[in-house]
Parts: sequence; C-alpha cells; structure tokens
Amino acid sequence: MPFISKWSWSPVDLVILVLLLSCSWVLSHGFFNLFFHPLCRLPGPFFGRMSPWPSAYHALKGDRHIWLENCFKKYGNKIRVEPNTVVFRSPAASRDIYGSKANVKRARFYDALMRKEEDRNTITTLDNTLHAKRRKLLNLAFTERSLRASTVFMQQHIDRWNELLVGNDISDWSEPRNFTDWVDRLVFDILGDICFGKSFEIKEEGNNPIREVPHAIVKTMRFVYTISKSPILGLIPWLRPRGLSRIFNSIRSKEIILYDNFIASSVKERLQREEKSKASPSSSTREDMFHFLCNAEDPDTGLPAFSDQDINAEAHLLLVAGSDSTSVTMSGLFFYLAHYPRVHAKLTEEVTSTFSTSDDIAPGSKLSSCKYLRACIDEAMRISPAGLSELPREVLPGGIEINGEFFPEGTVVGTANWTDGHNEEVYGDPEIFRPDRWIPGQGNSLEDVSFIRAAFHPFSMGPFNCAGTNFALQELMLMVAKTVYRLDFRPAPGFTASEGVPRFPLVDAYITVRDGPVLQFRPRSDY
Repeated sequence: MPFISKWSWSPVDLVILVLLLSCSWVLSHGFFNLFFHPLCRLPGPFFGRMSPWPSAYHALKGDRHIWLENCFKKYGNKIRVEPNTVVFRSPAASRDIYGSKANVKRARFYDALMRKEEDRNTITTLDNTLHAKRRKLLNLAFTERSLRASTVFMQQHIDRWNELLVGNDISDWSEPRNFTDWVDRLVFDILGDICFGKSFEIKEEGNNPIREVPHAIVKTMRFVYTISKSPILGLIPWLRPRGLSRIFNSIRSKEIILYDNFIASSVKERLQREEKSKASPSSSTREDMFHFLCNAEDPDTGLPAFSDQDINAEAHLLLVAGSDSTSVTMSGLFFYLAHYPRVHAKLTEEVTSTFSTSDDIAPGSKLSSCKYLRACIDEAMRISPAGLSELPREVLPGGIEINGEFFPEGTVVGTANWTDGHNEEVYGDPEIFRPDRWIPGQGNSLEDVSFIRAAFHPFSMGPFNCAGTNFALQELMLMVAKTVYRLDFRPAPGFTASEGVPRFPLVDAYITVRDGPVLQFRPRSDY
C-alpha cells in the first residue's frame, strides 16, 4: 500500500513537513558552504560564508559598504562575504579583476537591474562579445564633437541654477537648501537637454511632477539592489518571462510608473523630432546626445547602430548612470568644502585668480590648468564615491589569478569603491578631506601621487569603464568652478557636522543615496 495511505495528513502536518524539509535543505546547504565549498578556506563573516542573506540584509539597510569595511578590518584584505563571492581591498586586485585582460564577465547581479529583457542595455549585457559590440556603438555618441555640443547646455543650466541658489534677497544668506535635492534637479535638467533635447525645468520653482523622477530612481534602485543580493538572484532570468515581469509591473509605485512613462514619452518625442529634422534638411539640427545616438552607424554593416528599443534601453542607462556619478560627487564635495574652510578658500582663490569673470569659465586650457579644482573633485570622488560596494565580476572558464592566488570558474569577485577609497594602506589618512594629496609638491612626492593615482578608478577601468567619463568631468569642473566663483556658502544653522572628523553619510543602493548637506548661499562680496 502506498506510504501516503498509511497516514492521515492534516494541513498543519503538511506545513510542518514543508518547514522541516526547508530547514533541512538550508542547514545542509549552509554546512556544505562552510566546509566543502571550493572557497571554504577563505575568511569572512560566519553567516555570510553560509548564505547570501547577510549581504541582502545589509543591502536592504543601505549600509553594505560599512559592513564590508568592518569585515576588512576583522578578516583582512580578502573576504568571502557570500558563499560564492570574494571581495578584495587591494590596488593590485582591482587591476587583476577589472583590467582589460581579466578573464571575467559581468556577474548575474546585473540581471536584477532589469524588469524585462527589453530593458537590457550596455551595462546589463553580460556576454563579453555582445557587450563589446554595444559599447563600441555607444562610444559613437560620446565623441569630442558631442562633448563640445553639450557645453552650451551645461553652462546655461549652471548659470540659472546659481541664480536660484541665492534666491531673491541677494543681500543676505539664502534660505537653507538641501543640496542633494538642488543638485539632483540641476543634473536632471542638464541630462534632459543632452539626452532628450529639452529641459524639464525641475530646478525652477513650482509643482513640477517630474521632480519626483529622481526620487523614483532611488526607490527603484533600493528595491532591486536588495533583490540582487538575495538567493533568488539566480532564478530571475528564468522567472522573468514566466510572470515575474508582470508581477513587478503590477506592483510599481506611482513614482515608478511616472519614471517609466517619463522615459518612454521622452524617447518617443525626441525620436519624432529627429525624424522631422531628417525630413527637412533646411531645418537646424540640435546636436544633443540623442542626435548622435540616432545618427550613429554600425561601422561593420553601415546600418543604424541603435533600434528604437535599443535607444529606449540606453536612455535608462544614461539617466541613472549620468545623474548618479555627478550629483553624488557634487553633494560630497560641497559638504566637505563647507566643513573645511581652508580648502574652500584655497579653491576660491585658484578659480577667481584664473578667470576674470564667471562667464569666462568654459572648457579649455584655463579650466584644465586649475589643478586644485581637479584635486578637490578627485578627493570628493574618493571619499564619497558613486557606487559604494563592489561591481561584481564572474570568473570565466580557465579561472583567474588575483593577487597571486587562483580562483576557479564561476567565482564572483570584485573590489568596493568605498573601502578602496578609505584604505589606510594607500591613503594614510583616508577620513580627512585633503585635496593636496593629489598634487606633487604639496607635501607629496611625485611617487606618492603616482601611487595613489594607480589605485584610484572612480569611473572603473578596462572594457567596462564608464563611457561618459569625459562628460562627467567636464560637467563637474564647470559646476564647481562657476558656483565657487559666484557664491559663498556655509552649513545652515543647526546642520553643522558633529564634533570630530566630518563624514558625509551615504546609503548603499548600488547607486549612492544621500541627503544634504543643508547649506545657505549668497553672492561673494567681491563678485
């Protein structure tokens, strides 16, 4: 007689049985990970070596970068933070993992950044050959010509933003400004002009519903970041066409719906304008980013490089990646400038002595000669990086050698921007905001500066580095120089950092989430 007929199974019995089997599986799986996994010899947090749940927990909390920092202090510069993931804190490891010859590909983590397969863009393409092709095509839009064309849009928005920061009463300090909100609006308006051919004017006063889009991006990333670190990550590609995409679509918040509709409508409208421009050769052509994307040709086939669907997917990439790196650096930089008056004064002196008026500030040799300006930006990118934790890479067949140690196929490896930038073995006093460290002759030898520069990769490196690096740097140089030239600023009363070494608080959500600093502005007295 079958086993099932010998017993009377109640619903409670079945639930208990399922729970017991689940617990048995979890315990046996954890036991294997601790004692028999190929990486079992490596140090790391006990429960992290057993399961990915601790990593997912800290991703949910937003403090995963701090957790990694504490793990490095406890276990050394190589830690197994998940059963199959090893994170390093070493300049040599960074080169081994992210360099052009590294035998790795983007890990499955990037699958979690897409709600449906149609969202796949250059960042979320895992296959190295396909990524190389997409990246080659994307580079067609990031040329010297497109960089020059973007300068006009950048300068117009920065000039207007400086006016708005001061407010109507220029004789006194402005109302307190949450700088994160203000710089997000500026960057978003610049991206709107460069990517979609129009400014959305969210930096202007009024109830503009598109102001919620930057917040929607943050909400989206905080959700998917937790998913990406959970045990269900490996199931996402299988589940997505089997109903997961529909579930994610149905549970979207109103902010996320606004964000999705915003991208779709902006892309559609910009493509229509480009078609009209092609149909009327006599009409003036607006050389924004979409113009170059729409007109890029695949050099291998001579056909258009991007379909409408490709452009829509890349628009998501440009909006998230383009806004995060610049706005995080600005928020961090102005926090530290406001709390380091000597640095603020030295930067102001350099900019005002280089340019006769703020309107003279433009890309070129003069702006490039502002070494301390660039040092301040580099120091901000070091101490408050865009992207706090590791960019995960999966080892390909044949394995990889990292810091002289072999790691087998399938291992996920990486180094984390936050812990790299706060490495005492490289920077000595990493908690101190000290731009002089980047300039030879400012108490540093050429060898000292070369050493830290070799460890500094704010835009990553190798085949997966940021395509928009030159755009971001030009934008930052213009923003900082024009604002420092025109305006004085200070922490608003009640918003000065507590005693001790100031540290700008950051939240890890793959992108870097932050709040503040809260500052007041006024025109410089000699401006």
